[in-house]
Amino acid sequence: QEQLVESGGGSVEAGGSLRLTCRASFTYNCMGWFRQAPGKEREGVAALYAGGPSTFYADSVKGRFTISQDNAKSTVYLQMNSLKPEDTAMYYCAADSCLLVVAGLSPEEYNYWGQGTQVTVSS
Repeated sequence: QEQLVESGGGSVEAGGSLRLTCRASFTYNCMGWFRQAPGKEREGVAALYAGGPSTFYADSVKGRFTISQDNAKSTVYLQMNSLKPEDTAMYYCAADSCLLVVAGLSPEEYNYWGQGTQVTVSS
């Protein structure tokens, strides 16, 4: 059974850091982080294609967030630095085998999702 489990969320003050971890039950070529704030659509934050390797970032997080993956390709991390109040959201891990097309920052490109971990940044 496909399973993604996120951890590492929490509450921090603006300027602080958090590291999110997503552990998968299988290996995937494409893994990404998405977030959804109340009343807003889910948006892509960062994605990684292990076959490149290639990484993709939303403009709003470039230079502040870093996505990485362990050698087994079953765990993906999101290091978040210089956090801002607008980063507050539920963060979701997503994965896909990407056998035909490399997945980027669109939620529709991913078939497997975790339950999410809350990140709250106070000003």
